[in-house]
Amino acid sequence: MKVVVEEYNPQWAVQFQSIKSELEDILRGVRYISIEHVGSTSVPGLAAKPIIDLSIVSEAADVSAAIEALTSKGGYTYMGEMGIPDRHAFRNLPALPRRNLYLSVKDCHSIRNHLAVREVCQRDPKVRDAYGKAKLTLAERDWENVDEYCEAKNDILSWVLEKAGMSCQDRMIARQLNTTQ
Repeated sequence: MKVVVEEYNPQWAVQFQSIKSELEDILRGVRYISIEHVGSTSVPGLAAKPIIDLSIVSEAADVSAAIEALTSKGGYTYMGEMGIPDRHAFRNLPALPRRNLYLSVKDCHSIRNHLAVREVCQRDPKVRDAYGKAKLTLAERDWENVDEYCEAKNDILSWVLEKAGMSCQDRMIARQLNTTQ
């Protein structure tokens, strides 16, 4: 299987804003903290798979209402936590642009890792460029599935999280989370 990783595309920021507007309409009347553009498409200059990653951040008490709105009003299919505590995954395969949508409980490991990677790559071009180069190199290989590609990114991702100031324990948890995405 070929994993497609492209050089940064400024349209990704525009696509995020469009999806965010859709989600704000779907979530009208539901409490949430924020809708975050996460993943590599959120970092100007960073190579990425051309899929917009978003995370709706909420308090634990508001998760059920958000799941209900996303499935009943938004047409999303709820996929569960998929082995990642407090990070709920959704799919909407016909929706364009392509996206990975998550609902993350505030301060869970998944959202902390996503935001740490985004922030360090936005502020440090050397980290961003090293991460992007590694992803482009890995994408040149043939993989059995995208999970193998994600697992192969563990070393570089751990380094990025170290540069972001994440603890050794948090980086170990991130490795586990990356292999279950």
